[in-house]
Amino acid sequence: MLKFLSRVKIEFNALDPRTASCMEFLAQCNSRKAKESNPACEVEVKRVREERAPQITVTFVNGVEEVFDATATPAQSIRNLILEKGQHLETEQMFREAGEPWPVVIPDEELSQIAPPTKPRKAEDKKQ
Repeated sequence: MLKFLSRVKIEFNALDPRTASCMEFLAQCNSRKAKESNPACEVEVKRVREERAPQITVTFVNGVEEVFDATATPAQSIRNLILEKGQHLETEQMFREAGEPWPVVIPDEELSQIAPPTKPRKAEDKKQ
């Protein structure tokens, strides 16, 4: 999960009972596997004194930043979103390294084409 991120900032009031998502996400960030995937990813924990919703801010390796309200978003949902966006980043990088344009634009006429079958039909199927 951390391999797609350059920075994680987790902010919460320690006395707030709504910090479960922050704590779970922090535990995921501190796991050995996550740290090994990107040792350069900076994980910052900020305890605030004022009463406000706990939040998690992630910065992707391409500089895009996303802020999550940790009271409304489970840690697993945040993790899944990071992995999904990370796969998108990997695909984009693969295309750029191959010298292909990004984003890929598929002409409308190709989108409406019916794809040919992938397996040849059996003789029995052709008779019907």
